[in-house]
Amino acid sequence: MRLSEDEIRQITLSAIEELGEKASPELVKKVVQRSVSKIETSSRTETNVTSGRVILTAYGLNHPGIVSSITKALSDNNCDIQDISQKIMQEFFSMIMLLDITNSPRDLKEIQDEMSRIANDLKIKIFMQHEDIFRFMHRI
Repeated sequence: MRLSEDEIRQITLSAIEELGEKASPELVKKVVQRSVSKIETSSRTETNVTSGRVILTAYGLNHPGIVSSITKALSDNNCDIQDISQKIMQEFFSMIMLLDITNSPRDLKEIQDEMSRIANDLKIKIFMQHEDIFRFMHRI
């Protein structure tokens, strides 16, 4: 399911109102992600597929096998890498990917859980979020 910009704006404004004085960018982001997740869960199709594009960011100390491990898991989940940017600065690794998970048999939460396991094994950080949330949260 793809949310419109107006729907995301409404969810974000509701989150800010709900949090009141406690509203910080991090807390608002968490509340918005939780709301979007609830919407996705309620609108999931019988095939249990979540559609849409996702931003994956990964960073940490560089060592062999990081890109291989991440791309293997994405391939196993039938995720399409639409764009990738990677940089190694001395001993530090960073990567940003734009993924299409439309054809994945797993939903975003399941893929995020697998990426968390991979991040723990590799001792790096990996974050995934819907493109819509990523775009909107960086406009605030």
